Amino acid sequence: MSNSDITIAKLNTVGEANAQYVVSLIRSIPDFPKQGILFRDFMPVLSDSKANHLLNEALVKAISVNLDEFDTIAGLEARGFLIGPPMAELTGKGFVAVRKAGKLPPDTYAEDYSLEYGSASIEIERNAIHPGERILLVDDLIATGGSALAARRLIEQAGGIVVGCSFVMELDGLHGREALGLDAVSSLMMMPA
Repeated sequence: MSNSDITIAKLNTVGEANAQYVVSLIRSIPDFPKQGILFRDFMPVLSDSKANHLLNEALVKAISVNLDEFDTIAGLEARGFLIGPPMAELTGKGFVAVRKAGKLPPDTYAEDYSLEYGSASIEIERNAIHPGERILLVDDLIATGGSALAARRLIEQAGGIVVGCSFVMELDGLHGREALGLDAVSSLMMMPA
């Protein structure tokens, strides 16, 4: 299946040819996880050394706040765990995991949210974020914004402040960016929902 419907947004910070190379590795899988959904899999990008490097470089270049405006990067389980730690290393920041419910020891904050095809709950450890800590939230995809908004609420419940969000992919027409209520949101690629 062709990726001709993927629009390069901030991915172009690594150059047009490099951006096209990264996009060429994204797999489009129809009817997954359910009928009518076109799943975009960026895992082949991570398995290619050149593309993985370009992806990490573009994510850092596309951050929509200055590096001195955030203290820590928080990544959503599971694919936010793949992009968050390299971004943290490249920016000299720490990393906090936003986990699926039941994956952390007791003493957590929890937040429920709706998905396009169900509901879920996420958690962070109570001592993972300090009051006033400025957080850059990262994940692979923003669709309706449900999971990212839940993570924002969770971080705020812990006393942190979400100052921006970074995504690899964004689905057009679902208004996830607007749902977050933040000006500082970046995505590397746009595609139809």
